[in-house]
Amino acid sequence: MNSTVPEPALEIARSRREHALSELRELLRIPSVSAQPERRADMQRAAEWIAARFRALGFSGVEVIATGGHPVVAGERTEAGAGAPTLLFYGHYDVQPPDPLGEWVSPPFEPQVRGENLHARGASDMKGQLVAFLAALEAMRQAGTPLPVNLKLLVEGEEEVGSASLPPLLRSQRERFACDYCLNSDAGILAPDQPSLTYGLRGLAYFELRVQGPSHDLHSGSFGGAVDNPVQVLFRLLAGMKDERGRVTLPGFYDRVRPLPDDERAELAKLPDDEAWWLEASGAPALFGEEGYSPRERAACRPTLDVNGVSGGFEGEGSKTVLPARAMAKFSMRLVPDQDPEEVRQSVLAYLKREAPPTVTWELIQMAGFKASLTGRDTPGVRAAATALERVWGKRPLFSRTGGSVPVVGQIRELLGVDSVLLGFGLPDDNLHAPNEKLHLPTFHRGIEAYIHFLHLAGPAGPALKGSATPSDNV
Repeated sequence: MNSTVPEPALEIARSRREHALSELRELLRIPSVSAQPERRADMQRAAEWIAARFRALGFSGVEVIATGGHPVVAGERTEAGAGAPTLLFYGHYDVQPPDPLGEWVSPPFEPQVRGENLHARGASDMKGQLVAFLAALEAMRQAGTPLPVNLKLLVEGEEEVGSASLPPLLRSQRERFACDYCLNSDAGILAPDQPSLTYGLRGLAYFELRVQGPSHDLHSGSFGGAVDNPVQVLFRLLAGMKDERGRVTLPGFYDRVRPLPDDERAELAKLPDDEAWWLEASGAPALFGEEGYSPRERAACRPTLDVNGVSGGFEGEGSKTVLPARAMAKFSMRLVPDQDPEEVRQSVLAYLKREAPPTVTWELIQMAGFKASLTGRDTPGVRAAATALERVWGKRPLFSRTGGSVPVVGQIRELLGVDSVLLGFGLPDDNLHAPNEKLHLPTFHRGIEAYIHFLHLAGPAGPALKGSATPSDNV
């Protein structure tokens, strides 16, 4: 297998665009909403649909694996042999609930093309990416183009509800999913005419803080001034976690934070999101954040702390002179490479023990915690993906880090010991998780061709997944 362009497979993919669209419509009609118990049969049906397609593509050992939640589809093609790298394809077939239904122009599970876009729940997130990969494999099969990599599958049904069943499965069947790299198709690009690769994702530490004062609500006229107010105590504690310059004040919070290298800052500066873009996108009257960093760096490469919700006391219409018995806040930190969620929890505990007054009691509950992920931009898998994008779009992709989190990337790094290449083709305006979700069809068809190029380049004769490269910045 050489590194020339796989033209026969590309020509077949172009001739089968309507077939790929028909396949996508069929999958989109299955309402595989993982958050709704009444959709359990539909979840099973979607998993079986995917398994059948991979069996037809020559995958062996294809299995719909039962879990404590929704099933996982697994299988493999290993004809490339022992000398070839092994690639794990990750995807998910579950989708978000379609509510509010009244805001959909067309029914969410009846795919409809309007202009250049296909509208349906799951079109972009991520059934479109999944079918694009299937179409790429089918085009290679029909062209007689052998896979230059050994390929394994991991397609889950719980990504939209936290992937709770995935870690136990990976721990119990680690050998089954052992690989050199993971191709994660749950990703996107910056614009239809601007390919990009996300190589960094922040981690998360999410907490609920409960503050208890008196045993019951009190009359503020009778007890105000004599009994401390837990709502005001909570506000003081939250305010003290962050200073007016945007820096988190928790003890040791920045001890593990890596400096942002100059070359990486230069690469991020090429992204088309200046301060005017952030103002328009957010609707905020002015931007705020840690001094010395651009908005993109603050939102994607630096750690943060944000209060996500607060409750306590009287919240209805009118007035009620109450001194509340309790107050609650939810707050989260986005973490960057080397920060550990457990160490952050210990930091929060140390702060609360030092700052909380004896006039209240408090309880800290950790709701979620996982590490950041960072894949080196010069690793072989990323090079293969970048070359694939450049061949299809005719321009070099931009490299981006994002402020959000994809827990499965960190889980695969922790449990399988490998990095992930995020190669997908969703667009920022695809209305993910919102009414009228869409998939841009010209980008979908380009994505099929990009997957063909990537698979072609990922073998031993291309920028192989095994071979010399700059070590990745693993977390």
